[in-house]
Amino acid sequence: MITSFPSNIHDQLKYYIYLYIDPQDNSIFYVGLGQKNRVFAHLHDDSESQKVKRIKAIQDAGHEPIIHILVHGLEEYPAKKIEASIIDLLDRGLTNEIKGYESREFGRMDVEQILAQYAAQPAKILEQHAVILIKINRSFRQRMSAVELYDATRCCWKINPQRHQPKYAFAVYHSVVQEVYEIVQWVRGGQTFNTLVQIPLDSDRWEFVGRIAPEPLRKRYRYKNVSEYVDNLGQNPITYVNC
Repeated sequence: MITSFPSNIHDQLKYYIYLYIDPQDNSIFYVGLGQKNRVFAHLHDDSESQKVKRIKAIQDAGHEPIIHILVHGLEEYPAKKIEASIIDLLDRGLTNEIKGYESREFGRMDVEQILAQYAAQPAKILEQHAVILIKINRSFRQRMSAVELYDATRCCWKINPQRHQPKYAFAVYHSVVQEVYEIVQWVRGGQTFNTLVQIPLDSDRWEFVGRIAPEPLRKRYRYKNVSEYVDNLGQNPITYVNC
């Protein structure tokens, strides 16, 4: 098995995108970007990552991972963008723990998300709608499952729900509403199962239990821009409107 490239071809390779493939089913399980001999470094990795566990499982079965160079001769910036697009394309079959470069802003999206990112219309929140706007900039990623987006939005916040009593919660990423929820009740953080985080039961934070808002209301606010209401420069992820 080849475990290094001769130094005299490094300049020709430049930056490249590589794939790790499981020979047992021909599935791609890792996409990487490198130069020189970066592609072979994973064979000597002793971390506890899912990628390393997969490589060791292949080796324990008497095989070696197949390594392909998908494209080479690249400069650094386009190489990062290409890597990100391939990771977005293959998505959940990979052991990559980090999404590709600028994937959240420029990666794979449906056409509604593209339109919302660049041409979202301003939201006008009606007076009868008591709303809590929740910024999820740190936890959001494109193509989150509905459950992941819900869990990222509802848990867990240092707030006083009895004081403000919002009826609806908007999941907000970079001033654009990603989803609209109808709040059923607030409970202390950690009292319900969450797919993304674990909060101790004695937490001073709160989480809501809810459901997708009725379609007319959801259609009114989803993918609309709420920068009129949200302080994007501030650190507070919570904004109340009409409550």
